[in-house]
Amino acid sequence: MTEFMVDGVRVSYHVHGSGPVCIAHSGGPGVHWPYLRMPYLEDRLTMVYLEPVGTGSSDLLPGGDYSMEVYASFVDKLAEHLGETKVFLLGHSHGGFVALQTALDFPERLNGVIVYDSMAYNGPELGAQAFANIEKYVASRPEGDALAQQVLDAWNASPHGHDEELDALGRLLPVYFKDFEAIDPTITEWKKLVDITVDPDRQDARWDVRPRLGEIAVPTLVIVGVADFICPLNSAQELADGIPGAELVVLNESGHFGHVEEPETFRDSVRKFVATH
Repeated sequence: MTEFMVDGVRVSYHVHGSGPVCIAHSGGPGVHWPYLRMPYLEDRLTMVYLEPVGTGSSDLLPGGDYSMEVYASFVDKLAEHLGETKVFLLGHSHGGFVALQTALDFPERLNGVIVYDSMAYNGPELGAQAFANIEKYVASRPEGDALAQQVLDAWNASPHGHDEELDALGRLLPVYFKDFEAIDPTITEWKKLVDITVDPDRQDARWDVRPRLGEIAVPTLVIVGVADFICPLNSAQELADGIPGAELVVLNESGHFGHVEEPETFRDSVRKFVATH
C-alpha cells in the first residue's frame, strides 16, 4: 500500500503489474478495493487500485461531500501523483459513475475509460429499477425459496453502521450473480475480500449525466453482465448509445461481477480495448 496527501486528506492505493497505467475505482460507495483485484490484467497493465476517499485506508472527507466531481478530482490527483500524463480508468458500479465524471471533467488525463456494470445516474430512479429487478428475481425462484426471501429481507433492511451494512451486503450477494448457487462454492475466498466503510456523515449524492453523454470524447468501453440487477443491460445500452463511439460488451453468463463470473471474456475485452487505444 502507498499513500499520498491531497489538501490534508490521505489517499491510499495499491500498485500491481506492469504496462500502461490503469486506475481501478471500486464501487459502493465505500466497498473496499480487494474484491476488484484482477491479476489477469496485471501482466499487460500497471493496475493501480485506488482506495477512494471514504473507503478503507483512505481518509473520510470532513463534511461528507462525496460528490462525483470530488471523486473525479481525486482520480486526477492520483494520476498526477503517479507522474502520468494519461491513464486508463476502470470504474465498477459506483466507480463507473466516477469514471464518467472524470471523462467529462478531465478528458485530457485519460487514454480511455472502462465503465463496468454502471450507469449515467444515481438517485431514486436507480433504486426503483433495482427493486423491480429484485421482484423479478424473487418471482423466478421457487415458492418459499430461502434465497429469495433472504435477498428481499436484505434489500428492505435499514442497516446502520459497518457490521449491519456488511451483513446486508452479504445477504444480497445471491442476486448480484447470474447463477449464485453454481458459483458460490468457488468464491469462498473472494467473499472474504468484501468489506465496506460507512461514513455516517456521507451526504446524499444524486447525480445524472444522461444529458451530457454526447459530450464525452474519451474512448469508452462499456461492460455489463446480462443478469445485473442494479446496473442492468438497459442502462449500459443507454451509455453505449449516448457516448460517441462507445463500445459495448455484454457478458452473457454474468450479473454484477463479471470479472469474477467470466474472467477470460472480461480480460480479453479490456486487453483489446487498451491495445486499440
